[in-house]
Amino acid sequence: MSSYDAIAPLYDLWAADMTEDVDFYAALAEDAEGPIVELAVGTGRVAIPVAKHTGKHVLGIDSSPAMLALAGERAANAGIDLELRECDMRELTLEEPAALVYCPFRSLLHLPTWEDRRRVFERVAANLRPGGRFAWNAFVFDFAIAGRLHGRWHEEPVRHHIDHIPTDNRIDIAFDTGARTSLWWVTRSEWEALLDASGLQTEALYGWFDRRPFDADSREFVWVARRPR
Repeated sequence: MSSYDAIAPLYDLWAADMTEDVDFYAALAEDAEGPIVELAVGTGRVAIPVAKHTGKHVLGIDSSPAMLALAGERAANAGIDLELRECDMRELTLEEPAALVYCPFRSLLHLPTWEDRRRVFERVAANLRPGGRFAWNAFVFDFAIAGRLHGRWHEEPVRHHIDHIPTDNRIDIAFDTGARTSLWWVTRSEWEALLDASGLQTEALYGWFDRRPFDADSREFVWVARRPR
């Protein structure tokens, strides 16, 4: 049983405010000439519209059986043939190298250590075809926002409590259902180091899904990297 199974019933409400990422990842999928893989597919929030928009086969990977069950149900209801696989992204192995691997909704921040993140980037690089892309997004940590949110219950989008643990670069989120999750924030230089360690190269870094430039006011990393040809 995955620790994320308890979050599965809350996930769609939790992610309801994030909509602009779908068109961004769908555009990358439209350009992909080969297999498309979504890491941390969750309930299929992104993968299903990407598959529907592009008409292409999408493989969704997640470590949570409950998330995958919901994704399968949603895909069936939408008439989408979405391939789903239970897998830890740190152990990603594909039968055919991908043209695009993407990881939406800040899911890479659930990886607690540098070793975990480096392993994912190395596995992605090993499973991309030359010229293939790896795309993901993650929040830019803001101490002012953290101070406002820390130690309080919040009612939207679902009732939850946030604690920041600076000594571990960690954010703990507790839901009133008893479900819990944590995120570990990552700086720009750490993302760049992960790309360097895995042999991937930055194609673009945006400040939001409308492809605005990343600058001092950006509060979201939107990365697109490539495996060299």
